[in-house]
Amino acid sequence: MLRQRTIQKSISTKGVGLHSGRRVEITLRPAAPNTGIVFHRIDLPEVVDLPARADAVGDTRMASVLQQGDVRVSTVEHLMSALAGLGVDNLHVDLTAEEVPIMDGSAGTFVYLLRSAGLEEQAAPKQFIRVLKSVEVREGEGSNLKWARLEPYDGFALSFAIDFQHPAIDSTANFAEVDFAHDSYVKTIARARTFGFASEVETLRSMGLARGGSLDNAIVMDEYRVLNSDGLRYEDEFVKHKILDAIGDLYLAGKPLVARYVACKSGHAMNNQLVRTLLAQQECWELISYESPAVAPAAFTREWRFA
Repeated sequence: MLRQRTIQKSISTKGVGLHSGRRVEITLRPAAPNTGIVFHRIDLPEVVDLPARADAVGDTRMASVLQQGDVRVSTVEHLMSALAGLGVDNLHVDLTAEEVPIMDGSAGTFVYLLRSAGLEEQAAPKQFIRVLKSVEVREGEGSNLKWARLEPYDGFALSFAIDFQHPAIDSTANFAEVDFAHDSYVKTIARARTFGFASEVETLRSMGLARGGSLDNAIVMDEYRVLNSDGLRYEDEFVKHKILDAIGDLYLAGKPLVARYVACKSGHAMNNQLVRTLLAQQECWELISYESPAVAPAAFTREWRFA
């Protein structure tokens, strides 16, 4: 059977929060089967546990934020994306501040940490949410229309279209599609960085956002061009990062999806709404496990995709 995964040993690193600007230490620890992904605020007088679930997301402004009362864990999407990409089901995440560190703005550092800790299969069947009927959410009309959809699919694939009407972005691909039956998460998606516009920095900071942002952890653009001296990592890095985010947001369903995700101009809020809509319509999905790799979709059995 396909088995659940955790990591072999604990591992830690330090960084800065993209939005809070605060220094934070993050520790990843192994977790027992069926634990799921659980974040822990260990800097508080009493530790607060925040399970990584779509219904626990309380804020989606520029990030996916888990919230329990006044306690928050912000910007979970890049770590969640890495966990989904490497097939990690169970993990404890200890934080000394309210935000997961942004590192270099991609999921690459988290992939490195997880690999350094080692992946370990557990004596429990891996469960999947298989989409049986399409679910879609939409917002706006005409040129302002945004939408996202989950479709039945024997595997896991994502298609994304963006439209920022900015010269630096328009000069790259505005559409990308990945299918993990033959695409490697690590090589194709993990290193795509978050991005922003220099003209919006002061507005965002006045809202308590982007206080830790810099050229070291984001692609930054002026009115015409990318300001980072090293340029882009992928020719389609902008849209690839939107796919990276979507993978992390979708993993807040609590289990990997057997589905195809298709979206146009979606973001954290719409991705969260899509997952909540799916889970609320029980006739649209089922929980399944695979007794052997021979009957499972290639997207979940080809180990090279993690390389």
